[in-house]
Amino acid sequence: MFSGSMVAIVTPFNIQGHVDEEKYRQLIEFQIENGTDVIVPCGTTGESATLDFEEHARVIQICIEQVNKRIPVIAGTGANCTAEAIQLSQNAKQMGADGLLLVCPYYNKPSQEGIYQHYKKLAEEVALPQVLYNVPGRTGVNITAATTIRLAEISNIVAIKEASGSLVQVSEILAAAGDKIDVISGDDFLTFPMMVCGAKGVISVSANAIPAQVKAMVSAVQQGDHATARNLHLSLLDFHNAMFIESNPVPVKTTLALMGKIAADVRLPLVGMDDATLEKLKVILKNYDLI
Repeated sequence: MFSGSMVAIVTPFNIQGHVDEEKYRQLIEFQIENGTDVIVPCGTTGESATLDFEEHARVIQICIEQVNKRIPVIAGTGANCTAEAIQLSQNAKQMGADGLLLVCPYYNKPSQEGIYQHYKKLAEEVALPQVLYNVPGRTGVNITAATTIRLAEISNIVAIKEASGSLVQVSEILAAAGDKIDVISGDDFLTFPMMVCGAKGVISVSANAIPAQVKAMVSAVQQGDHATARNLHLSLLDFHNAMFIESNPVPVKTTLALMGKIAADVRLPLVGMDDATLEKLKVILKNYDLI
């Protein structure tokens, strides 16, 4: 249902610390102009954990308004409280989101049965296509392949964004339930091998700054041109890795600031990049002719 080059878009802030609506709209246009297939607001990269309810709703609303049905919008509405996730998801549905990205409940480390019941309840309560989001490095718990395969039986659970880093786990899901649930890469540096195995695309951090390049690599795999895709994958590897030299989204927001697109501001407890790391980032960006 959702495929291709999808961006986990950042949320820009102004000098007062508020959401910078104008810069945000400009970023959305930059994505659409460069061929991005889906916009994903309020994911981890969008600093959803530090947005209050009003801001969360406004960021999704701006995105839906600006996109204006040109491409799908998958709203990040996950939470570590099921009732809260339902509320956020219902709000996004009312605003016109095309789908939901639902991070695995973080911090409270539910059992696999708890994870299953959480997603089952969301699917029952909100009639939208739903994308599970497995990122154990952030949440502290892995959605196992067995749990994903079980959830694939629920009709409006249509995909999983896999950021476990395990190609074995991805392959197990595809082997057992690839006809029932799509797999989407959640790690830019693994998109190529995951797509060769059968993943449908990526929800990308890197595409915030290099949307055309990420789109070109994904399109090459979709067209069966694995040689071109492999070359693009390898050529972009240093950039992908640079986006995680400090906690996401600090490097990508800093990159966009150096490109003149937004301010680099993030919200506490995140802080700006360390000076030494910033110099390393600048070298990499110069190598890619971005600054």
